[in-house]
Parts: sequence; structure tokens; C-alpha cells
Amino acid sequence: MQRWTPRDVQALINGLRTEGVRVLGPRVGDAAILYDEIETLPIGYGDEQAPGHYRLTAREDQSRFGYNLGPSTWKQFLFPPEEAIFRVQDGEFISCREQPERMAFLGVRACELAAISIQDQVFMGDFTDPGYASRRENLLLIAVNCSQASGNCFCASTGDGPAVGVGADLILTELRPEDPYYLVEAQTEAGQSMISAVGGPAAAPGEIDARDEALAATRLQMQREFATEGIAEALYAALDHPHWDAVAERCLACGNCTQVCPTCFCSSTREQVNPVSLEVTHMRRWESCFTADHSYLSGGVVRPSVKSRYRQWLTHKLAGWEQQFGVSGCTGCGRCVSWCPVGIDLTEEVAEIRRSV
Repeated sequence: MQRWTPRDVQALINGLRTEGVRVLGPRVGDAAILYDEIETLPIGYGDEQAPGHYRLTAREDQSRFGYNLGPSTWKQFLFPPEEAIFRVQDGEFISCREQPERMAFLGVRACELAAISIQDQVFMGDFTDPGYASRRENLLLIAVNCSQASGNCFCASTGDGPAVGVGADLILTELRPEDPYYLVEAQTEAGQSMISAVGGPAAAPGEIDARDEALAATRLQMQREFATEGIAEALYAALDHPHWDAVAERCLACGNCTQVCPTCFCSSTREQVNPVSLEVTHMRRWESCFTADHSYLSGGVVRPSVKSRYRQWLTHKLAGWEQQFGVSGCTGCGRCVSWCPVGIDLTEEVAEIRRSV
């Protein structure tokens, strides 16, 4: 394990960019922390979060990773919001798949790494999506251990954080935010190559202890607990529970929760016609199970009520995924709680249902 300074982290970014790697990480925009192409890291930003509430704040230190999760998710780069799949011209089918660019995600949190692993199962499981697979194969994952939790985090309950598990190439831990330094460890050969390129002294035993203490403190900061044992059976036994009506009275069916969720993968397709060339392009774009049209089958809408659509989202996320992929679709990131306009908290809704089942 190495010890890096902020200058070393910047050297990592510069080195990757010099090699032609597109570095994607946190930036400040639209009064939030967003994920986008970066040349450097933002300094001294944090946030405050509660149900239906997110505010970017200024920290009184030099932290590069002192924020919690904003509305951006890494899935936008692997599973784009809109993507051309193929086009038809003069009766010929032509693939629109482009040669993937090399990318590096910098600042991936533990719950987000778990979400990427889940989407890997969706898009590269029994059936492989070639676009997703090619982007995934050209990706470097530089993860960051969390040194603080937001008011909506519950990854400790789902077992997906705050410490980074497997799946990253490189793991950073930011310590002493007033004058930060970073502990760096590699999980893959690619990660070790990044460490070798930057260098740096070995971490001292006391610094490793400081990392472990920071992670333990982060777990204690989490205000939400989410009982996951037996959740699938409980939800399936409560499909007619009256609490679904209570949630539906508040839910706007806006789809915010599905848009900010790092694992949701609903999509729809449409044909885009060029009226001049008569070329037809088959497009795929993100969709939400909260829209009535998404459940349109055989001449009718299958889930016409908000109640039925919220129930579909929650039971699929927490129960159906277990049957399909052997893992829950929730990693405890808390984004759906923060970005719900009316502050619906799935941990409270599930707890209310389970109390009477």
C-alpha cells in the first residue's frame, strides 16, 4: 500500500489523459456534484442530504472526496441514456456500434462499484449487450473508500459499503482532509501499473489504522437501517397490503428514483427516420417503470395506477432481482431518497409493510 499526496493524484489523472484515456470523475455543475470528463478534482465541497433534499455545501478544508453521492451515476457512460443500435439504409442493416474509447472512472464509491457489478450481470449475463460489454472491457475503475456518510446512506445494511470490496483496479482512501493524503492499494495488474507510474512511499502502519478507524466511523454515521433478510418473501406476501395505497397517494410517478438509481435498466426503443435520405435508425433510450406506457402490452396498459407501478418498482428491485440475478437491485446509495420530490424513503416504506406481514 502506497501513500500519495494530492499532487500524486493529479499526476495519475495527467498520466491517464496522456495515454489517451478519457478520465471521468466528479465536477461541480447545476449546484450538485456531477460525473463528467475532468482534468482535475474539485476541492472543498460537501453536501447535506435528507429525504427529498440535496444541497451542495462548502467545506472548510482541502478535501477532494468530501462529498456524498449526487444525481449522476456511472451507468450513463456504460449504458447511455440514448444510443443508436443500428440503421437501415437502402434495405441494408448497418450496425451503429462504435469503437469504444478507453475510460477511467475516478471516485467510484463502494455502493457504486456494487451497482456496476449488478449491471454487469444484467448486460453480460445470459445475454450479452455488445455495446455495454465493449465499453466495460475498456474501463479502469478507481474507487474511493467513504470517509463520511450522508443522511440517506444505508450501504452498511445492504453489505455494499462503506469500504470498497472487490472489483476495482485501484482503491484510494482520503485521510486528514485539512491537509489530505491518500492511501492507495491495487486490486489488479492495471491498478499496480498505475501505482508504479506515479510512485510514492509505502504507507505507515499508523496510517492504515487511521483508514480503518475512518471507515468504522462512517458506518456509525449512517442513520438508516434496512433489514434485508427475508425481504423478498415479505414483499411477495404483501402484494395487496393497504400501505401501497398510502405510498401511491404521495408518489408523483415522476421517475426521479429510477433515473438516479445506479442499477435500474428499463429502456424503450423507437425508430428515428431521416425524411431526406429515408434512413431509419433504431434508437434505445432510458425508460422508467413509473410511466404507464412502459407497461403497455397487447393493446392495453398492464399497470394503470401509480400504486401498481410503485409496487412493481419496489418488488422487482428488492425481490425479483434476487430471482433473476441472485442479488438485490439496491446497494444502499440513498439516491432515490434524496431525489424523490416528496421525500419517499424506501427503507421506511418496506419497514412499514414488514411490520404487519
